[in-house]
Amino acid sequence: MVCIAFTGGGTGGHIYPGLAVACRLKRRLDCRIFWIGSRAKLDKTIVEAAGLDFFSIPAGKLRRNFSLKNVSDFFKVAAGFFAARKILKRERPVMLFSKGGFVSVPPCAAAASLGITVFTHESDYSPGLATRINAGFALRSGGKIITAYGETAERFPRKIQGEVLVLPNPVREEFRNADPRAGRAFLNLENDRRILLVLGGSQGSGEINRLVRESLEDLTKWYTVVHQTGAGSTWPGEKPQGRYRPFSYIQGELPHVLAAAELVLCRSGAGTIWECAVAGKPMVLLPLAGSGTRGDQIENARFFERAGAAVILPPDRRRPEDLIRAIRDLAEDQEKQRAMAKASARIGADDGAGRIAEVLRGALPGTDPEGELP
Repeated sequence: MVCIAFTGGGTGGHIYPGLAVACRLKRRLDCRIFWIGSRAKLDKTIVEAAGLDFFSIPAGKLRRNFSLKNVSDFFKVAAGFFAARKILKRERPVMLFSKGGFVSVPPCAAAASLGITVFTHESDYSPGLATRINAGFALRSGGKIITAYGETAERFPRKIQGEVLVLPNPVREEFRNADPRAGRAFLNLENDRRILLVLGGSQGSGEINRLVRESLEDLTKWYTVVHQTGAGSTWPGEKPQGRYRPFSYIQGELPHVLAAAELVLCRSGAGTIWECAVAGKPMVLLPLAGSGTRGDQIENARFFERAGAAVILPPDRRRPEDLIRAIRDLAEDQEKQRAMAKASARIGADDGAGRIAEVLRGALPGTDPEGELP
């Protein structure tokens, strides 16, 4: 039985897309897949829930700016390299697929040092620092760099742009097979109730929560507002309140709830907006901005806006009245909303997880690279 390693973590956005690819591979191949991730409880919980073996390593954060923390984190990265190398030598995978995040760098370096082929994937419009580093390990080992946007390839040095494959972002099949009736049943809502789904990520977004709180009276004129407030959020409780349905976190039911929604208000992390695209949903996007981000969410959002699938509320237009106006304009213009939904669905139509799984399968020794996955 062939053995394949996956790595990535730090957030669900670095794990769930990788699991989507792993699921497609396991369906087609007689293979064992294991995951190398950080010691964070979230990583281990998500991966093991998907039925994969999980091995943790020390992980140091990669920073673009100078910080004294870089000194201590250097030793964590070095320890992660040797821990990953020990795991890879013991488990003997023929390939490693990286979904990114700072924890992925030591396993990619260790795999390349052992002659294991490395594939690295970037979900965002611009490649993060981890992907830029991992790209060297991928090319050195005979692997490839995979991105979701054609323009992303241009962000790499010209001499390696030919080694970049452009394939749609992988999304879990639960989102492709979601049932809006199951979503309405979970929410206990009738078929004629219009739903605005608000997502701030698994940890929530203080900015989005504040805007929704201050705009709620107006938003509920048009929609039942289903709001994922974030794990650990104490506002405003978890009991349904008329046309407002708050949840700290929606887990297994999220694909069905998304399918039932008419409109989505969210950040523009790659995982979330591609899940919305697979569901064919128009979006109002509030990309994360400021000193704590490299601007990737803004670039992601602009791609979807140019495609006609989303409208953006930039940082200088995030007052309650701005949000109310954006939601009202879409709620009262069904033709525009339908056009946005079609544009969104076009982006999400191609099965990125299956396409990437085909590439990985074709790179395995003794397999037919022309054969397709079902």
